[in-house]
Amino acid sequence: MELSELTAYAEEKFHMQEQHNWSDFPGFSVLADPNTGKWVALLMRQWDYNTGTEIQRCDIKCGQRSLTEISASYLTLPFRMKGKKWVGVKFEKDTEPEVVFRLFDRAVYSGKEQGYTLVLEEAPVREKVIYQDTPLPVIDAGISITEPEVPDRIREMRKLYDYKDSSFRGKCMNFFRQGKFMEDYEDNAPWTGEYRRYFTVYHDLYTRQLRGYFTWRAGVRKGKFSPIAASLAYMYLYELLNGIGTDSPEDGLRKMQEFETGFLDSGIGNPDMRRNLKRWMLEYAVTHDVSPELARRYASPALLKKDTALTTLRDPDGFTDEELFSALCAFAGKKLEQSRVVKKYEARGKHLFAEVWRHGRMAYYQNGKDLFTACFGKRKTYPWRPFANAVYWEEQPHPDTDYELDGCRTYQCRGGVWKETRYDSLYYNRELFQAFLHETDRRLRKYLQTGCYLRENPAEAWAAVYAEDVIEADRQAEIEAARPKITIDLSHLEQIREDALITRDSLLTEEELDGSVEEEREKQTVKAQNDGGTPEALPAEEQSAQAEQKETESADFGFPALDKPYAQILRMLLQGESPEGYMKTSRLMPSVAADAINEAFFDEIGDNILECDGDIIMIVEDYREDILQMLGGKNG
Repeated sequence: MELSELTAYAEEKFHMQEQHNWSDFPGFSVLADPNTGKWVALLMRQWDYNTGTEIQRCDIKCGQRSLTEISASYLTLPFRMKGKKWVGVKFEKDTEPEVVFRLFDRAVYSGKEQGYTLVLEEAPVREKVIYQDTPLPVIDAGISITEPEVPDRIREMRKLYDYKDSSFRGKCMNFFRQGKFMEDYEDNAPWTGEYRRYFTVYHDLYTRQLRGYFTWRAGVRKGKFSPIAASLAYMYLYELLNGIGTDSPEDGLRKMQEFETGFLDSGIGNPDMRRNLKRWMLEYAVTHDVSPELARRYASPALLKKDTALTTLRDPDGFTDEELFSALCAFAGKKLEQSRVVKKYEARGKHLFAEVWRHGRMAYYQNGKDLFTACFGKRKTYPWRPFANAVYWEEQPHPDTDYELDGCRTYQCRGGVWKETRYDSLYYNRELFQAFLHETDRRLRKYLQTGCYLRENPAEAWAAVYAEDVIEADRQAEIEAARPKITIDLSHLEQIREDALITRDSLLTEEELDGSVEEEREKQTVKAQNDGGTPEALPAEEQSAQAEQKETESADFGFPALDKPYAQILRMLLQGESPEGYMKTSRLMPSVAADAINEAFFDEIGDNILECDGDIIMIVEDYREDILQMLGGKNG
């Protein structure tokens, strides 16, 4: 038995909610009378690191006289409470739920106020009254006070009950056996009485109640949900959990969903039933190995929100700024959402908070822990007992299973024993997490000049470096973004030159065009030599002669080799003469000539040696001596 069974019992029967009153001791809680506030039981949960199991105990205020009345190894003196009114209970494999529930009932009822009648004065003696004989009325033959006729199917079902095992396990086994036998049974005898019992099964009901339940169930299976006692409605859910009246796990989940919509959402049920149903639907999905996508539809939204946030904070690089900021808010509360940084600069503010966490996640490392582990601990494995607060039976031990619900929560079954691996709030370091965000918020407010600045806390100084690193990177990004962008596309240079030649030719006269044939042939020769070939338009003898002439001129002028017209322009510039007349006579464009000469000397000088301003070409004086040295002092 587990403590969860006791809390479920207290909630259903006495409307007692488990109260966690001590944040520093999350393993302790109490069950108190909702009317008087008096404690009925103190619950204790403690993790045993040696065995890897959770120790569950409680103190119940049922009187130590119970220890003499009931002999059980799991009953002992109280663990924490003082006085003879308290009894300790160890929740172990052999702890009997019925015994614990009986002790809990005694504790609740013993705490009720007792009434007494005090006689302050003697009442006068009344005169003796003599009653005359009066005939009793004849009972109407249409009214029956006997048990209704028992249908044969119900009679046969009752015979299936095995009385040898009186434990709760035996009760579950009998329910499963009888439920499968009555799986398709329908009746037509409505019953609307009151009934209240914990863990209700067929064996607990009289014939009227049984027929009324099967009549109600027939209507539910046709989509008609009508009021019925909560304990009998629970019995319908127990049937679905045990696969009674379902075709597949998916069909079972669908019918539980229909029950929530048709019964609970219509106002017939109660919040406690909805809470139990949500828990059972997830447990049912996991134990029946339905797809995680489908299982998450039935999980608690709060559970999924927490797991999603933890997954995001643990591996932040795969998520957007918006997702990461939402994950921070899931554990930081409204203070972070209402930060002046986000109120004034929403997108940028969220980006900066997200970047600080990303940077801290990678850069922080203290005592063998990164920032996430330091704030939220490591995943740990705990016992997981699905359907512990329901009537549930498995004919065979569950096969070994590994089931991953999401990135933070997994389930494992080995030898029929289930365990759950997850992050537990018991190991959260909320103080460290809040310190990190508070110092980040303080620094970002100063950086963005939002006003309403936060007070500095020396204990949070360790977090400043992560915020400042991100602030400096953001500042540099802002400076870089403010610089004007200049883009030079050199790919169009050749097209500009070709367009210039076309423009030049359009301005030449017919005589000038005739004289340019020789020049064009010479250019083709230059181009072919630069490409490593010879122009096809020239005969072989002429190509050879031009090559010899080129070699002679280059050797006479020095390195690097230049075509004769360009060499002459360079000579004139070195001698201080103007080459404008020569270029006009030779029909050379100044910009083209300057580019050709600059290109020839660029590998050696590393810069342009000529400047061209319109039709005027000038030598860069800083490079005059260098050019003369390269040419061996030749300048003429």
